[in-house]
Amino acid sequence: MGGVMFIVLLCCLSAVWVVQGEDPYLYFTWNVTYGTLSPLGVPQQVILINGQFPGPNINSTSNNNVVVNVFNNLDEPVLFHWNGIQQRKNSWQDGVLGTTCPILPGTNFTYKFQVKDQIGSYFYYPSTGMHRASGGFGGLRVNSRLLIPVPYPDPEDDYTVLIGDWYTKSHSALSKFLDSGRSLGRPEGVLLNGKSAKGDGKDEPLFTMKPGKTYKYRICNVGLKNSLNFRIQDHPMKLVEMEGSHVVQNTYDSLDLHVGQCFSVLVTADKEPKDYYMVASTRFTKTVLTGKGIMRYANGKGPASPEIPEAPVGWAWSLNQFRSFRWNLTASAARPNPQGSYHYGQINITRTIKLINTVSRGSDKLRYAINGVSHIDSETPLKLAEYFQMADKVFKYNIISDSPSHDVGSTLTIQPNVLNITFRTFVEIIFENHEKSIQSFHLNGYSFFLVAIEPGTWSPEKRKNYNLLDAVSRHTVQVFPKSWAAIMLTFDNAGMWNLRSELAENRYLGQQLYISVQSPERSLRDEYNIPEGNACLLCGAVKGLPKKQLYSGF
Repeated sequence: MGGVMFIVLLCCLSAVWVVQGEDPYLYFTWNVTYGTLSPLGVPQQVILINGQFPGPNINSTSNNNVVVNVFNNLDEPVLFHWNGIQQRKNSWQDGVLGTTCPILPGTNFTYKFQVKDQIGSYFYYPSTGMHRASGGFGGLRVNSRLLIPVPYPDPEDDYTVLIGDWYTKSHSALSKFLDSGRSLGRPEGVLLNGKSAKGDGKDEPLFTMKPGKTYKYRICNVGLKNSLNFRIQDHPMKLVEMEGSHVVQNTYDSLDLHVGQCFSVLVTADKEPKDYYMVASTRFTKTVLTGKGIMRYANGKGPASPEIPEAPVGWAWSLNQFRSFRWNLTASAARPNPQGSYHYGQINITRTIKLINTVSRGSDKLRYAINGVSHIDSETPLKLAEYFQMADKVFKYNIISDSPSHDVGSTLTIQPNVLNITFRTFVEIIFENHEKSIQSFHLNGYSFFLVAIEPGTWSPEKRKNYNLLDAVSRHTVQVFPKSWAAIMLTFDNAGMWNLRSELAENRYLGQQLYISVQSPERSLRDEYNIPEGNACLLCGAVKGLPKKQLYSGF
């Protein structure tokens, strides 16, 4: 590659930073094991990365190349997904079962991907089975390059806060519940960075702040089921970034984060120097579960007040908060040009796809579906079957309708669910939730413009209510009960991409699908060839086949 090379060792040799040519390389070695911890006071099996729970932060900068060598010392196959990282031209590294063979116990696999043209706050987690219920997740931040101005002063420090509901049963026990046709039920608590403060005066702080200084907190809901409201005693939060986009900087006393979402806020230490509680509590639940963590002022004296700020009630409040979020049109993200220079509202829609989430409890077997199809993972990953030109032996394209009937959930089909979407077309996707509980959907490989969320059912005339100017570009969308949401995007990233419910039970029991986006030119300009050697595992029907390099030229 040429250029000057230098190496910096980081974090006890678990990470190495190599700069070679223009784009630096970050190297990580992960030892994935089981351990026993008591996050809620009950000893339980957790998944550790290099002995840590949660796992270590990945601290990268736009266009860095990230290389993670994962040693699987669990007793089950595992994959890691990089939630929100778009993997441009490179769905090979996405780390989900539709694209990648799992890493077998006692073996290792090296992920190699570039955080191309992205900034923001993300997280990673094990995507296989119910592994996320035992941990294995961690923060993944992508900083702006020094040459790109950020629309706020540099903070004193940059902290990651991983919040999520938590079960005291192991991931394998939860899997058995679901496999037997039962629901997960209610979690036992809420964790902040793997802990929940007891309030007995012995809690160690999660974070420390110097009086008068401003800090950046990257907050992600890494849980399994519940939307969470996050707040800090006596400290307002200025929202500055959301899922990779700079936003108009409004100030909030509390923020609702739905499963899979990440926000960045600025918090100034301008109150009495003592301890304060960070609080995360469940939303839209009959019984409210609350987790706490200590935020401490340096040299401060005094415990946190036992008076916990109350959370909002009802989902109308949450919907109104969503409507206050706006894209910062003048700020530059990963590239020098302002975010608002992309006028998504002026592009003609070429296809509209409506997706209705449904649940089936027939034959004492619980299944979740999209447009009447409950997805199952095939032994051969869908992307590999497609690349080796044997897709017809593994799955069928477009088995669901773009315009499902209102009663689409009255029947259920269980099979791989794969949509084919034409490369570089501008598509409108409608999520319609007829259920009484909130949904959260995530699309891999892309960000999209979330142009509307409204109660009721969608119809074409509802487009007049779309935000076609400054909707936030993001990758996760909540859909409130008996409501719909609309997103718009250009499918310009060739590959096989997972669209799923972020609710673990729903995803595990079929509420997901894959979107195949193929470049007709089969050019390296649009998609990378299958990685050679051990950089891509083969399994199922393609195991042992030679890896042909199908794409060429630029």
